[in-house]
Amino acid sequence: MPRARLGGVPRPIWSGAISFGLVNVPVKLFSATSAKDVRFHQIDGRTNSRIKQKRVSVATGDEVPYEDIVKGYELGTDQFVIITPEELDSLETRATRTIDIEDFVDLDQIDPIYYERAYYLVPDKGGAKAYALLRAAMRESNKVGIAKVVLRTKQYLAAIRVKDDVLVIETMLYPDEVNPTDDLDLPREEVEVTDREEKMARQLIDSLTTDFEPEKYHDEYRERVLALIEQKASGQEIVLEEASEEPSKVVDLMAALEASLAAVKKSKDGG
Repeated sequence: MPRARLGGVPRPIWSGAISFGLVNVPVKLFSATSAKDVRFHQIDGRTNSRIKQKRVSVATGDEVPYEDIVKGYELGTDQFVIITPEELDSLETRATRTIDIEDFVDLDQIDPIYYERAYYLVPDKGGAKAYALLRAAMRESNKVGIAKVVLRTKQYLAAIRVKDDVLVIETMLYPDEVNPTDDLDLPREEVEVTDREEKMARQLIDSLTTDFEPEKYHDEYRERVLALIEQKASGQEIVLEEASEEPSKVVDLMAALEASLAAVKKSKDGG
């Protein structure tokens, strides 16, 4: 069943300084997100005991001791280049204690697809004024700092931006990690959209437009899973829900738009 959240002050996972020009801002790094997935263990259904994973050689079927396991890069079927830990260690980026801002760009120039994981940056001792100055200047100019940072032994591209009263740094994907859209099965021929259809679509979008309030949204599936766990743990009888029907294909686009607008209007009128 769901575990209670442990209290206490969060601990920084990194400390150093933001560097831009000749200015250094001492900061501490905190995780900004916490995954809330419901995690399951693999269990032997006969004994209700956990299953232990074994590392087995494909060639012999025997379990391989941990000390005999090495890393290999596959060139082709059953063709590997073996790389030693020492060889990898020699290539690791030297850990530094600075987040080097290389450029400032407009916030709306960054496609969200590049964002990976977010952290909070909090001023460390002696850094409050420089931190406040950087935060105020970035907020006023609506700029994002593009930086390089080494976390553990990996160098990341990162974006620093302002959120409320805190600076947020988000690790980013490199361009070659974002899959291109060229090979997607998109319509290549020009699709004709009438002025009336576009007008109706804009009206539907306008009717559904509101301010973003993240607290409105919940992971409904996770909530149902946790409720199921609580019910089973307390010995309640479980009644399985019927699978939801697949959405029907749109046949008449205008009719679908008109029906959608009518439904939105009815809900807003309290019908």
